[in-house]
Amino acid sequence: MRIGDLRHRITLQKVERIRDSFGGEQLQWVDFARVWAAIYPLGGREYFAAQQINAEVSTKIVIRYLKGVEPTMRVNFKDRYFEILSVIHMAERKKELQLMCKEVV
Repeated sequence: MRIGDLRHRITLQKVERIRDSFGGEQLQWVDFARVWAAIYPLGGREYFAAQQINAEVSTKIVIRYLKGVEPTMRVNFKDRYFEILSVIHMAERKKELQLMCKEVV
């Protein structure tokens, strides 16, 4: 990864339980970190399921190492959201993370 490859500004988000005014809890996406990233579309497929056509796009997002990034998070890039399927810590050297994602359509 070269510094010039990190040209996309993304926001990593995580789910938190937020207590409402009635004492109940709601799940809400909150910002975890805003970082620079390289985004690489890997491929896509369309499939027929439950009488609906759904699009699934595989994407690799590379960021500098950041402690606390987990597969339960998602990536917000402009008006697009990506579900993180796995977090790969390349060579365990605390230099970069590869986020294998699926775009939420």
